[in-house]
Amino acid sequence: MNYTVQEISAITQSRSIGDKKLRIRNIAFDSRTIYSIQDTAFIAINTHKNSGEKFIESAVDRGIRVIISEHHYPQFEEVTWIIVENAVDFLQQLAAYHFGHARIKSIGITGSNGKTILKEWLYQCLWNEFSTVKSPKSFNSQIGLPLSLLQINDSHELGIFEVGISKPGEMQKLEQIFHPQIGLLTHIGNAHAANFRSEQQLIEEKVILFKNSEVIIYNGDNILTDKKIKDLYSGKKLISYGLSASNQVYLQKNVKDEDLIVQYFGEELSFPAHQRDEATLTNALALITVLKELNLSNEKVIEKINALKSIEMRLEAIEGIKSNIIINDSFNLDLDSLKTALQFLKEYNKPQKSLVLTDIVGVNSNAEELYTEVADLVNEQHFNTVFLIGEVITRFSHLFTSEIFTFNNTQELIDSKRLTEINNQIILLKGARKFGIERLKDILELRKHDTVLEVNLNAVLHNINYHKSLLNPGTKMMAMVKANAYGLGSYEIAEFLQHHHIDYLGVAYADEGVELRKKGITAPIIVMNPEQHSYEAVIEYNLEPEIYSLRVLELFNDAVQKAGYDERYPIHIKLETGMNRLGFKEADLAPLLEALRHKNLRVESIFSHLSSSDMPSEKEFTLRQMAIFRKNSDTLIKNLGYSPIRHILNSSGITEYPDYQYDMVRIGIGMLGESQNSDIKKQLRPVVSFKTVISQILQIQEGESVGYSRRYKADHPAKIATIPVGYADGIPRLIGNQVGKVGIGKKLAPIVGNVCMDMMMINIDDIPHVKEGDPVILFNGQPSLKEFAGYCNTITYEVLTSIAPRVKRIYIKD
Repeated sequence: MNYTVQEISAITQSRSIGDKKLRIRNIAFDSRTIYSIQDTAFIAINTHKNSGEKFIESAVDRGIRVIISEHHYPQFEEVTWIIVENAVDFLQQLAAYHFGHARIKSIGITGSNGKTILKEWLYQCLWNEFSTVKSPKSFNSQIGLPLSLLQINDSHELGIFEVGISKPGEMQKLEQIFHPQIGLLTHIGNAHAANFRSEQQLIEEKVILFKNSEVIIYNGDNILTDKKIKDLYSGKKLISYGLSASNQVYLQKNVKDEDLIVQYFGEELSFPAHQRDEATLTNALALITVLKELNLSNEKVIEKINALKSIEMRLEAIEGIKSNIIINDSFNLDLDSLKTALQFLKEYNKPQKSLVLTDIVGVNSNAEELYTEVADLVNEQHFNTVFLIGEVITRFSHLFTSEIFTFNNTQELIDSKRLTEINNQIILLKGARKFGIERLKDILELRKHDTVLEVNLNAVLHNINYHKSLLNPGTKMMAMVKANAYGLGSYEIAEFLQHHHIDYLGVAYADEGVELRKKGITAPIIVMNPEQHSYEAVIEYNLEPEIYSLRVLELFNDAVQKAGYDERYPIHIKLETGMNRLGFKEADLAPLLEALRHKNLRVESIFSHLSSSDMPSEKEFTLRQMAIFRKNSDTLIKNLGYSPIRHILNSSGITEYPDYQYDMVRIGIGMLGESQNSDIKKQLRPVVSFKTVISQILQIQEGESVGYSRRYKADHPAKIATIPVGYADGIPRLIGNQVGKVGIGKKLAPIVGNVCMDMMMINIDDIPHVKEGDPVILFNGQPSLKEFAGYCNTITYEVLTSIAPRVKRIYIKD
């Protein structure tokens, strides 16, 4: 888009204040991830849970000069304003106008699963056939779709856009903004299904998008989908695809090690395929159908399919050598993915940073214009050093303002050893796949272990937001990051949560809080079990201690006085309500209040802990705890003369007892996607995945043994795989000898013999086509984390906190 403030005001019937001639080419809605201020406006979006207007000051501080808001704040007098009645309605109205005046052929993709993959595959296949624009990342919502449509410019011939909904009524609004000529319906599954009465209603809502489409391409394997589309849109061109031969486009042959044969209206297309799972094959059929509808020849379609690259829809953050953090996004490169990576950098607090950037391959653009835009984006980030790789981008090195080093290929950069000289920075690896810069990740990462614990940060945020959706708008949230954030990595999780405005962080011991402070975490941190010898560190690093007895109160007050602290130091009072672990009982309240009157301390919060909120059978006991907490906290507040924050709900308490949320709740295992409530569990996303690979496969004969103490002896010829993970990595020995199982593909393989310190062996007799180097899931796929905990005869908390530090943690964003 490219409009002046005056033009936007006229299009949306909004009021403008300030310089009406300013041009707007981009709209940002998150002040934390503004990567460019050039011709960018910030839109303050208000929801019933939050107000974007409180981030206007942050946007202005970053250099934004145009603010779109529902209210005018005259203190920012240097800013130009567009005043709107409703920010989301404004965005949708502007996008509807922009799309309506675009001369572009459009594809709209909706469904439950596969939208983003199909969008990226279509883009890979079509960018060099048409000048193409697509949704960035997974922008498909009431806000994401309009922002995607506003990317269309006069040079574009084709637009590929995702459209997603999570509840009834949303598609009606989105269809008014965007009505694609070609509608593509992917698999209908369980995503967001809980918000609909039935699968039938979900389908009815999805297909509203196609009301004005000329062609509808849909997965006909779903009988309900097939019937609904034929009932509603019999007058349109309908094409069904799927694995069933009842579709117009279907898979005729799928034999291992042979080419796939696809039938398209009686024509045969044959091509090889490395992945043959049902989801991939179905997506491939959808892709073929769209390409044929766009009049690509069979030969061209097969050429495109053969050249198709796998879509890596994630960025990895890995602990690097010399205290660096490595952001690995070395799988694809275009302007959209570069912007996404630069946004991701904003979530880290390291002031020093470097960039490795390659040629952008496969974009039909004037090179000078393209790399001028790239340089402008990069220069705004103020990298210390930029390493440019490629014959094209290096010609434009003069456009970059950082310290620049140029190389023709990745090996030249490796040989220079300049990357390994960097200390205490965040290093972004951003390149086109052909340059193979993932080799740089292998050189720079601290831990080389093949066994990894993957942590999906988007899933963490999803789970937190789901729990927030059960709360009142003003209720605060404390995230527990004790015990290395349940084994996930306390700094990385804390940094991410701080970026997303968590109210408090909770640690068990002062050392954990000190480490977070040393790494730049500034959010309030409560120490749940401050030991006497740690009080000096608590005060020095501005940590806030739990106080659970008069003895602890006296000792900590003495430490505050000794430190010369001249303000009232914040503390958190723990009440004992039935768990009988730590805390003040009712009889202690009078002496506690008396002691507080003479101390240089301020009670920031009063709290307690529920022992059995995840057990429906203990509801009566839990309610009794609640009653005790209310009574005793009321007594304290009445006599203190001010109102500290109150909190008693943990993760299961949030979901089972939301009426007792008070001023704040605490989330721990819930943000990791775990819940004892099966209905709640369906709404959450798994966060961690423990993975390794097969080191070696051996064929053993009947009577041969496996492992220490010869605990497994084969009663038939068997195939045994060794994987590089053992009890030193956190796998308990008790799951050996066919107690536990691991996942390969969609099958489970039993662990045989004793678990070793660094290895264990599995029987793969029943799993065909397995080879050395293949991935193995210890948990969280098949088996799930809960199933793995069952093998271990323990709870999920213990499984996660037992994963050894030597296991590499990889932090990903889908």
